[in-house]
Parts: sequence; structure tokens; C-alpha cells
Amino acid sequence: MGAYKEKFKAKADAAGAEIKELLKENGQKVIGEVVLSQVYQGMRGITGLVSETSLLDSHEGIRFRGFTIPELQSKLPKSKNGNEPLPEGLFHLMLFDDLPTEEDVNEMTAKWQRRSHVPTHVFNTIDALPLSTHPMTMFVVGVMALQTESNFAKEYAKGMNKKDYWEHTFDDAMDLIARLPRIAAYVYRRKYKNNEHIQPNGLLDWAGNFAHMLGYEDECFKELMRLYMTIHADHEGGNVSAHTTHLVGSALSDPYLSFAAGMNGLAGPLHGLANQEVIKWIYEMQDQLGTESPTKEQIAQYVQDTLSAGKVVPGYGHAVLRKTDPRFTAQMEFGKKHMPDDKLCQTVWNVYETVPPILQSLGKIKNPWPNVDAHSGALLVHFGLKEYEFYTVLFGVSRALGVMASLIWDRALSFPIERPKSVTTEIVKKWLKGEEEIWGE
Repeated sequence: MGAYKEKFKAKADAAGAEIKELLKENGQKVIGEVVLSQVYQGMRGITGLVSETSLLDSHEGIRFRGFTIPELQSKLPKSKNGNEPLPEGLFHLMLFDDLPTEEDVNEMTAKWQRRSHVPTHVFNTIDALPLSTHPMTMFVVGVMALQTESNFAKEYAKGMNKKDYWEHTFDDAMDLIARLPRIAAYVYRRKYKNNEHIQPNGLLDWAGNFAHMLGYEDECFKELMRLYMTIHADHEGGNVSAHTTHLVGSALSDPYLSFAAGMNGLAGPLHGLANQEVIKWIYEMQDQLGTESPTKEQIAQYVQDTLSAGKVVPGYGHAVLRKTDPRFTAQMEFGKKHMPDDKLCQTVWNVYETVPPILQSLGKIKNPWPNVDAHSGALLVHFGLKEYEFYTVLFGVSRALGVMASLIWDRALSFPIERPKSVTTEIVKKWLKGEEEIWGE
């Protein structure tokens, strides 16, 4: 099985035994209440699934296995002469629930390098799409084409013991993560760089090699990719991309199919596509005002005009957070360190000082603070990656780390197929009158 899998199996066996005992003693205990508005309004706030890899606190922000983003920036191993955490270390942490050593991270890098080969038919499938296709569509098509390589699908077809589901899910997840940067870079170079592709560099770490294949050799950009891939990796289990991956995976769809489904959710404007909407909004503001460096007063008026038109200010607000997203803060600190004079970044910082008071004055906004999408595009534009439609693909590559770690745990703990109950409005009305019981099958 190998030492790496043996280590995970020991963790999973212990966790499974603990959960079994918890359910035996407390399986019928009520742990929360659901109100009617939650049933109709996206199940907001309903506790209905377990995801061990991260937890989102409304005031502290995201914690990965208990560690905040600043703690991860301090504690996770870094590349040689680098200052940002390596994503390999975060994946190790999410998978094993312990901080990795430099040796652990180097081993993860080596494993992903060995697994990174992408079959030719995947590129041929992407090439069959017109160049006008959105990058996220190309990316998902590439992932679906790669599904031919699924160990889980092949072994399930042969017939395998339920106890072995996790192991083949593990192999698929490792292969998928290893190959995603190659697919994403291929999409980018095909669509935006005259179909001129760059071969991977086996001497680089996962994020550094991704930057290389995209065509950016600046060491500072590689550092940005390491930070970006780390802070976008997971956001507990209830967001659309994570939950969709879990939901589809619960039907025993293999990791490729499950991840592709999650990426289709990430492509929505209310989820991952929001990062491109931020840059688009700023560009439109600059064009309308006729300046690359609008004043705070000009920004305030443009924000008011945006709101008066019945539109939202993209990058502001979050379903759970009630303070500035720590992922925004991490990117702002990176910008102020590496590009303090960049006009677009300065505009992002001025928007940050301008928007929250305006939104607060409306009295209806629960969270007027910026989320992760409010800053990421400006950093990418600084290095020349201006094709904002591609930003969600970057997000998707990163998100694979969290959702794949979670999917491995789903299979290791034998989580069942997800199947919540739904009702009709007619039944709800009868329930409210006391004429009908609606809960339960």
C-alpha cells in the first residue's frame, strides 16, 4: 500500500471508530433547528454535513484544520528563498491533520511530479472546442476527458470491497491534482497565447511549475501562485463547489466526475466567477471616469450609481463572514509588499476604504466587507495576466486541494449517498395549519 497511504489509513480508521461511537451514543440528539425561511432560501445556515478539512468562522474567517491563514503563512514550509506557503503543505495538513515537515512537502511535490502526465487525447478534446469557448468550459471538458484514467472507475467496474473505496479515490485525487496545472495552462496558452505551449519543469514545486507553464517566470509571480493556491484551496464544505463535489461523490461517482461537477458550480457568477466580475467592474469604472487612478470621492459616487442601478458591488459581502475576509488581507499585504505603486492595486485599496461605509449606511447589508475576490485580480493584472475570464480556472485548480482531501475522507469514513428531503409549498401550508407532518420520509 505504501507508507503514505498507511499513514492516512491509520488516521481514517481512528476517526471512523470515533464517529461510530459518537453516533452510537448521540445519534438521536437534536443539534439544531430549521426555520421555514431556510427551507425556501438556499438552506442558508443549516448544519447538514461534515467536512473536516476547514471551518469558516463568521468573525475569524477560514481555518484549515484549526490554523488561520496568517498561521499557515508562518508555519507551512516554503520554497527555497521563498516567503509564501507551499500548497503541497496545505494539502498534507488537510489530509493528515498535522503540520508537514519540509521533507513531507518535498515528498508531496515529488509524488505530484511523477503523476502529472496528461494523455494526448485530453488536449485533443480541448482543441475540438472553438477558441471563443469560456476558459472554464475548456477546463471542465479537459477534466472530463481525463476521466478515462480513473482508477476508481476501473476498479469499481471489476468489483471491489467497500473498504477499498478510499484507496482508489486517494489515487485518483492525487493524479487529478497533479495534472490540473497542465490542463489549466494548456487552456490559457491555447486561448490567449497563440496556442504556444510550455512544457512542465520537473524541478519546480506544484504552484511554481504552474506559473512556469502559464508563461510567467518572475519569481514574485511564482510566490503569488503559491499564496493564491493556498488561500483559495478550501472554504468548509457547504459552498457550491465543495458541496457539489461531495454530493456527486456521494453517489460513488469517481473523483474526476465529482470535481468536474464542482467546477461547473464554481463557474457561476455568485461563486467563483465573481473574481472576474470585480476586475470587469473596476475597468468599467476607470473607463467611465476617464482615469486609471480615481479618487475616493469619484469611487464613492460610482459605487452609489452602481447601487442605484440595482446592481451589486462585486467582491463585497459574504454569506457567512462578518468582517474583512482574511484571504483579502493576505493578498493586500502581498500587494503592499511587492507592488505598492501599482495603480490598479491602489484603486482596490481605495475601494476598500470607500465601499464598506456606504454599504453600512444602507442598513440592510449584513457584511459590507470585502471577500477574497475583491483583490485577487489586481495582483494577477500587475504581472500581465489580464485575461480575467481565466481567473476562475486558477480558482478551480486551487479548490481541487480542499475538495479532493474531503472526498478522500468521505470514502474513508464510508459516508452514504446524500439525499435530503424536499416538500411542496402545498404541504408546507398544511404543516403550518397543523394538518400535515412534513419532516421525514
